[in-house]
Amino acid sequence: MTNDTHSERHATLLKAAARAAKNITTILDPYELLQRTVDIICDEFGFYYAGVFLLDDMKQYAVLKAGRGEAGRAMINAGHKLAVGGNSMIGACIANRQGRIALDVGAEAIFFENPHLPKTRSEMALPLVVNDEAIGALTVQSTEEAAFHDEDIAALQTMADQLAIAIQNSQLHRQAERRSRLLKAANRVGKEVTSILDLEELLPHTVNIICEAYGLYYAGVFMLDEAGEYAVLRAGYGKAGRAMVADGHKLKVGTDSMIGACIAMGEARIALDVGEERVHFKNPHLPHTRSEMALPLIYGGKTLGAVTIQSSEERAFSEDDITTLLTMAEHLAVAINNARLIEELKEAHNEILRNKVFEALTTASTEAIHWIGNKTLPISLTVARLREEIADGKVDVDSLREDLDMIAESAAQIIQVKEQLIGAVREQRPRPILFADVLQTAAHQRDISQDALKVEIDPAAAYVIADSTQLTRAVGNILQNAAEAGAKSVKVSAHPTEERGMLEIDIEDDGAGMDESTMHKAWSPFFTTRGVTHHGLGLPASMHVVSQAQGHITLVSEAGKGTTVAMFMPRGHGNDEPIETGSVKNVLLIDDNDDWAKLFSKLLKNTKVKLTQTTDLKKLPAADLIFVDEYITSIPLNDVLSALVKAGLASKTVVLTSAINPERVTKFMREGVKDVTVKPYSGHEVSELLK
Repeated sequence: MTNDTHSERHATLLKAAARAAKNITTILDPYELLQRTVDIICDEFGFYYAGVFLLDDMKQYAVLKAGRGEAGRAMINAGHKLAVGGNSMIGACIANRQGRIALDVGAEAIFFENPHLPKTRSEMALPLVVNDEAIGALTVQSTEEAAFHDEDIAALQTMADQLAIAIQNSQLHRQAERRSRLLKAANRVGKEVTSILDLEELLPHTVNIICEAYGLYYAGVFMLDEAGEYAVLRAGYGKAGRAMVADGHKLKVGTDSMIGACIAMGEARIALDVGEERVHFKNPHLPHTRSEMALPLIYGGKTLGAVTIQSSEERAFSEDDITTLLTMAEHLAVAINNARLIEELKEAHNEILRNKVFEALTTASTEAIHWIGNKTLPISLTVARLREEIADGKVDVDSLREDLDMIAESAAQIIQVKEQLIGAVREQRPRPILFADVLQTAAHQRDISQDALKVEIDPAAAYVIADSTQLTRAVGNILQNAAEAGAKSVKVSAHPTEERGMLEIDIEDDGAGMDESTMHKAWSPFFTTRGVTHHGLGLPASMHVVSQAQGHITLVSEAGKGTTVAMFMPRGHGNDEPIETGSVKNVLLIDDNDDWAKLFSKLLKNTKVKLTQTTDLKKLPAADLIFVDEYITSIPLNDVLSALVKAGLASKTVVLTSAINPERVTKFMREGVKDVTVKPYSGHEVSELLK
């Protein structure tokens, strides 16, 4: 090669190196920087292959981070790495921090024969040095023999130095971005966890946002047991966490586990490669863990538990991670302490409430015993006197008649109180019932005008799980109280609550209301402000019904501003399961076009049963079965039954009701109807009815 040719080549290399360096130094993303570097080098210089190696954390191996084309991708996927100072161009150049050239790779003693690059005939390895410290190396390969010269090293080393600086800048940029992201994540964790005061909600939410915010494989929160001997897992991320919590996973406080040691020492523990960590607990639920950090939860000098944070990568935690995660653990410890304080306050409040309830129950029971005693004493005295008169043969018929009337009246009052408290009859089990139908029946029974009712029922709260007979009585008691308080209107609303599976039924009136003292006594049996003609059992009976249905009831009232009763009940769902009609072909329904009638029509829609609905008693079509709503409003029920008896159809007639009453059942059966039963609200119940 002539001097002129040599000079031209050197100038070309310098210009190409300058262009490559200029492009390289503008890239801040580490992955893009390395990949673009190998592409720029190959494109600018026309080389066969280029690759960038970076040292691992232990500085024992140079790991391929970017390579040209399919060969580069294949080697990266295979985890290609070369020992520093080993039998390779890259290893030697890093160890010596000097460029190396192999002019005929077949004859180069330290060249690593690479099956992914079979056409390589020349190679140049350039160290990547920052502040006199090698961080990796650049390999450049050609298909030509003797493609590189010593002066090429000088030309390309300048570019390699620029690349080393760009790599350092990108790493610093990435660290800055990571630090910013970690701080944001820590702030999010701190903000969200400190706003949750329920421990059962706080701990699962914490592990979720830790894993999501930090991009971690697993996180779990352990709490010390009462004896301080074991750390018990209270919340864990994902399926593995749920399984371990269900298994009662716990670790003994001490040095046999990361968590145990962290709690015992009151300081953070870090395992950068858990396979080599002596105290790491090998957990079959978390087989991919390669790094773990255990952080103590300390508040006021007292250790409450610990957080385990795990990654599927080796040496996944940096100093920035440790700092931000320790801050997060401090926030969590404060939140746990706050939640515990709230729990203690709630328990103290509940204890006070329990005492008040027991006191109220004792008072109510005493009053009930006195009331029953007052009613039964005249009965026992009268019976004793009658026995004496009979024994003496001095029975006065008029006096006897008066005594029997008194006995009958006292017995009737006792039975009335019993029915007000627990009802006349109850169904076998609660079921999903249509609340609008129960409300209509309750209003009809208590003579509450439909015009006085303002009803708002969310479609999602249409069904409530209860005993329809008992719930009708409970709602009726509340409506009657509103009427007796002088209410002009009553607003009834139903909607789902935030608590899963529950709905809230509010009955709000504009009546006289109650003062605070009266409101506190309202739940006591036999307490009344309306004279001796009232037993004071309406609200206590309603509370009993709601409690039996696994719900609860509250009351808010203010003198002169009305009363609101809120019932929290299990939410039901409609059931459109297929209906078995048997031999029934034609059904006649005598009812208004109310909510239940619409539901009944909907349930029969896709069956072979022909349903005819009417309130016209002059034209009664032929039917296999006739159903009559007990609380039909547009026509008197007695007129309906009389018309059916007159037409000889009573034996085909079934009276349907949402609230069974034994006396009314007896009355209807005496009039010759086929049956009296509760209304069906599901496909299965309609099938049973048609049988």
